[in-house]
Amino acid sequence: MSSRIGWEDIVWEDPDGGKIVLHGTIPTVVYPRKLRPSIEWHGLALLESDEVVELWEQEEKDEAESSGVNLAHGLVSGGTMGIFLEEVTQIDEVTSGRFPDPEPRRVHRLAVRHNRPIFFIEPELDDEDWEAHMIAEAKEVSRWKKLLGLVTVGKKWRKKVKQNIFQAEKPPKGVTANLSSAAVLCATWWDLNEWLIGETIAEARNLRFASRLRGALKQLRIDHGNNAVLLVPLFMPWRTTIFNELNNLPDVEENSSNKTSRLGMEEE
Repeated sequence: MSSRIGWEDIVWEDPDGGKIVLHGTIPTVVYPRKLRPSIEWHGLALLESDEVVELWEQEEKDEAESSGVNLAHGLVSGGTMGIFLEEVTQIDEVTSGRFPDPEPRRVHRLAVRHNRPIFFIEPELDDEDWEAHMIAEAKEVSRWKKLLGLVTVGKKWRKKVKQNIFQAEKPPKGVTANLSSAAVLCATWWDLNEWLIGETIAEARNLRFASRLRGALKQLRIDHGNNAVLLVPLFMPWRTTIFNELNNLPDVEENSSNKTSRLGMEEE
């Protein structure tokens, strides 16, 4: 398996048949073709609710009306994403600060264009267990110690960057080495977000997502058998965690695929 901040997609094979391809992404960064999945895949799973598509469409509308408005909003919003955007957009030879998030949106467009099943792995809010999870997450983030820690987030950021630099891998030949710096920033942003919600809550989320990913793959096996391949775009440092949860063989939670309108959906 590649590094936590590595460039090769991580592939997990389900003992019941089929594969899940964990495709690492960096928020707002446009990937060159060499970093895009080359494996044939039959369905797409997004670790989001189905509302993310509506968000993407709104961001596209906003960009059409005022180019760069989403980036400007992100920069002034503060927090870890504000720091990430400020730093990643200063890296030479890396196309970043793009909204909607380029790589997940790109593969989503491909899935729609080719009429492939799309699974939204985050449960709906009418799911009682997920509602309880979201309430617990909100309570943890709002604890006074976490809020106080945000005051010194700049110091925490710099410390995490120094730690993550040693995990970074050089991108493939022909791809700018500066993308490694973007990957380090991505890992730092992710680590601080996970610190906010806490290890216990993060583990519960990852377990639920792994169960639902296995459920999505089970659906794909109906049409593609043991050759079924489920593509999952997710933040680069998150891949190893989800891979480890899948290796624990969580119970399969079945979930149906959704299709969205193909109007205006062409590969970028």
